[in-house]
Amino acid sequence: MTRYSRSLWTRRRMLGASAAALAAPAIMPRRAWAQGNEIRLGWVSPNTGPIAAFGSADDYILSGVEAAIGEGIEINGTVHPVRIIRKDTQSNPNRAAEVASELILDDEVHLMLSSSTADTVLPVSDQCELNEVPSLSTDTPWDAFFFARGGDPAVGFDWTYHFFWGGQQIVDCYASLWNQLSTNRRVGVLMSNDSDGVALSNPETGFAAMVARAGFEVVNGGLFQPLADDYTAQIAQMRDAGVDIITGVFLPPDWTTFWLQSAQQNFRPKAATIAKALLFHNAVEALGAQGHGMSTEVWWSPQHPFPSTLTGQTSRQIADGYVAQAGVPWVQPMGYKHALAEVAVDVLKRCADPFDPGAMVEAIRQTQMTSLVGRISFADGPVPNACSTPVVGGQWVRNADGSFDLKIAENQQAPEIAVDGPFVALS
Repeated sequence: MTRYSRSLWTRRRMLGASAAALAAPAIMPRRAWAQGNEIRLGWVSPNTGPIAAFGSADDYILSGVEAAIGEGIEINGTVHPVRIIRKDTQSNPNRAAEVASELILDDEVHLMLSSSTADTVLPVSDQCELNEVPSLSTDTPWDAFFFARGGDPAVGFDWTYHFFWGGQQIVDCYASLWNQLSTNRRVGVLMSNDSDGVALSNPETGFAAMVARAGFEVVNGGLFQPLADDYTAQIAQMRDAGVDIITGVFLPPDWTTFWLQSAQQNFRPKAATIAKALLFHNAVEALGAQGHGMSTEVWWSPQHPFPSTLTGQTSRQIADGYVAQAGVPWVQPMGYKHALAEVAVDVLKRCADPFDPGAMVEAIRQTQMTSLVGRISFADGPVPNACSTPVVGGQWVRNADGSFDLKIAENQQAPEIAVDGPFVALS
C-alpha cells in the first residue's frame, strides 16, 4: 500500500505558504466519490483580464482535445466518458482559488488541470493540496510552483504536480542570446510586483542573482507596480547606470508603456529580453517599428519537433489550424495547454482506478512520456512533484507588412529545436 492509499477524510498537511490559497475557505471533508462512468476534469485558466492572452487559445485547444477523446477513455476494459469543466480566473489569484473550490466542492472533479502564470497555478494548487485532490499544472516556472508554496525538496507535496521550465533555464537561455552581442555586460533587471515577479525576486536565489552568476553586472531595479502609467524613475535608473541589456518580468501592457517611454527618454539598450510580456504577437505589434528586435524565451513554437500523443498532429499543424480558425497568430501557451491535456489523458489511461484519488496521484507520479512540448517525467525532475521542459531563445522580426515573426535565435539547452538565425542587437 502506498502512502497515498488512505481515506479522503484524512488530512496529512495543511498548507499556509500561499496567501492566495487563503482567499477561498478550506473545504470540509466531502463524501467519497461514487463509482460511475463519468470522469470530471477541472480546467482553470484566465480568459478575461490582464493575462487573458494566456487563455486565448483555450477554445481551440479544448475542442481538439474533446474531439480526440470522443466517447471516452478506455481504462481497464471500460470506456469512461470525460467531461472538462472550465472556469475563468478573470486574471485574479483570489478568483482562481474560489473557482478551484467550486470545482472541488460542487463539481467533485477527479483531476484538476490549471495553467497560465503563478496567479492561477499557485492558488489552485494550494486548494488541491489542502483538500487532497490530484492536480496537474503548467505554464509558470517550476521553482515558483514549488518554492513559493513553501515546498521542501526533502518532502515534496502529496497531491500537486507541475511541468514547465525553471528560472535558471531562462537565465541560461537569455545569457546564450546576450553572449552573441558585443555589450558592456551590464544588465538592468525589473520585476512586476505580482505572483511571478515576487517568486523570482529572492535576493539569493532569484532572477537577478542568477543573472549575476552568469557573469553579468546587475543593476537591480527591484519590483514595480503592475499597470502603472509612468516608469520615469525606473527608466532613469537604467539609463543613468548605462545598462546595455534590459530584462525582467512584465505584463504585456506594462512593457508597452515602459518601452515607448524609454524611447521618449532616450534609453536605448542593445537588447531588451523580457519574460511574459513579449510572448505574444499583439504585445509586440503594439510597439510598431520599435518592436523589431525585442527578445524573449520560446517555450513552444510551430517548429517544435514533438508530435502530439493525443491527436498525432505536429506542432506546425496545430498552430496552422489555430491561425486558420481564429484568424490571429498562434500563441505560445497553446502548446502547453495541449500538453496538459495530453498528460491528463495519459494518466487516466494508466490509472488503476480513476475514482480513487490515491491511484490517480500514483499514475501522475509514474508519468513518462513525450508530449507536444517535450519530455514529461516526474521521476527525473529538479525537485519532487516538478518536471522541467525545454526552452530556447527567440527574437521578434518585423516584416514589410508590419506583422511580426518570432525567430529562434539560440537553442543551447534544446538542440533538437532548430535555430532560424543569430541574435542581433536592437537598431
